[in-house]
Amino acid sequence: MQAWLDLARLTVSSGLILGGLFFVVVGAIGVLRFPDFFTRLHAAGVTDTLGAELVVLGLIVRSDTFTDVAKLALIGLFLFLTSPTSTHAVANAAYTAGVEPLLGRFKPGRPGDPATDEAEE
Repeated sequence: MQAWLDLARLTVSSGLILGGLFFVVVGAIGVLRFPDFFTRLHAAGVTDTLGAELVVLGLIVRSDTFTDVAKLALIGLFLFLTSPTSTHAVANAAYTAGVEPLLGRFKPGRPGDPATDEAEE
């Protein structure tokens, strides 16, 4: 019976950790591919929070002692509270400093728009 419980814990913790790593990799790709500062910051902030929380949850499931679980839970709580707050603070500071989002830059042009007509000539 103990072997089945260990196998279940290993399976659940591996799934959580791999899920967290997936979100971290997708966030890194988003940081590289998105066009402006604010969309890159959004990709980094969301995946930082979600990816890190899933990895910490996977480690909590795999932990053997209450002390390790308590420490990891406090780390998870700290990340859950500080990551969105720091992302918001960085975005607010950038906007206050004059960084403008690239609104509409990558929209396809409509027929009759001056920018579309100039590009066709």
